[in-house]
Amino acid sequence: MKLRTILVALAATASFTSAAFAQAPIVIKFSHVVATDTPKGQAAERFKQLAEKATNGRVKVEVYPNSQLYKDKEELEALQLGAVQMLAPSLAKFGPLGVKEFEVFDLPYIFPNKTALYNVTEGPIGKGLLKKLESKGITGLAYWDNGFKIMSANKPLRTPTDFRGTKLRIQSSKVLDAQMRALGANPQVLAFSEVYQALQTGVVDGTENPPSNMYTQKMHEVQKFATLSNHGYLGYAVIVNKKFWDGLPADLRTALEGAMREATTYEKAIAQRDNDLALEAMKKAGKTQFITLTAQEQAEWKKALSPVQKQMESRIGADLINAINKEGAK
Repeated sequence: MKLRTILVALAATASFTSAAFAQAPIVIKFSHVVATDTPKGQAAERFKQLAEKATNGRVKVEVYPNSQLYKDKEELEALQLGAVQMLAPSLAKFGPLGVKEFEVFDLPYIFPNKTALYNVTEGPIGKGLLKKLESKGITGLAYWDNGFKIMSANKPLRTPTDFRGTKLRIQSSKVLDAQMRALGANPQVLAFSEVYQALQTGVVDGTENPPSNMYTQKMHEVQKFATLSNHGYLGYAVIVNKKFWDGLPADLRTALEGAMREATTYEKAIAQRDNDLALEAMKKAGKTQFITLTAQEQAEWKKALSPVQKQMESRIGADLINAINKEGAK
């Protein structure tokens, strides 16, 4: 009798434990390398709120900003291994991963405006590029925007000749390397989390960033000049571990896709606003002198950088470059 009581008790405990595990939320670790108050950082937090609400708490999103878990070079490997489930890396990161077509987004002056950009990211070209990530164990969910980049340095950069001999930080990208060399600069690959200290100590002389990244990382405190060049674009792809994503119940996937659509709409709405506010704040701080290029100076930049597209055709694909140029010409 006692044995039967013990077995019943053990069965009840096991049943309770199983129920507790069944009710435990599915955790999505969302890691990124920028500050919480950037467009990407705010959108990640918005996605967390929307996702947890849409799934009635069946999914819990843990956001880790500012390289708390992984630096630039480490995060994609961590996603592929399943150590984290979601990232929003800059589009330049996919070139070193082996999907070189994404480096088209790094080409200087390839997007004349946001309309041309969104025609690409929201159309067949953008969807086709995300599809190429699947062979790497990655599912692409959305493109997030961070706007056009400006150049900063401890000397004024008005014309291409001003770049000669300047050490400028870049992401790991063959296109960005070619861009800096076309201007006569010496490109230096550094993790985003290391840029402020490198600028402060003189390891590099300058870098390129949208204003919101420059401001939230306090780079304006250690850069005397910045040129409002809008020479290149910085965007992100929100991605998940494919095995994890495919293993989710279909209703949860649908709910999370809806949350991602809402978060993406929100992110695009705040990206330009935050860049404008960041630029205004940096001007007010008075530590950096901002240079507006004349029409002639802008033309000199475009002329110096135009060979980069031709140079990268064999790497990225001439057809893809031409297709994007056609979108820009509409």
